[in-house]
Amino acid sequence: QVQLVESGGGLVQAGGSLRLSCTTSERSFSSYAMGWFRQAPGKEREFVASISASGGSKYYADSVKGRFTISRDNARGILFLQMNSLNTKDTAVYYCNSRQPYETATMTPGPYWGQGTQVTISS
Repeated sequence: QVQLVESGGGLVQAGGSLRLSCTTSERSFSSYAMGWFRQAPGKEREFVASISASGGSKYYADSVKGRFTISRDNARGILFLQMNSLNTKDTAVYYCNSRQPYETATMTPGPYWGQGTQVTISS
């Protein structure tokens, strides 16, 4: 069982930035493709971004391309999501997600989820 813990959410004004982090104690973190998903009130959970185990391949939802950047530090077992030019449509609970070891990064979630971190953007 992979345990994931998100942090870095908060309340910011439109146009601002936030950086989310997802930490894990999983020793083979570098074997897992990872991703970020989000769920706004009354909506289904949706894909935001994903990254391959090595960090060499990244994928983004059209709605965040050019504004969000996913990255990872395999030495420290941390996944990041840098979010710039935030707008009110980005308000949601953001979830860290992990696929099974050695699976490729995709836009569909794997079986492991964090508890989520709230991101609220004010106009």
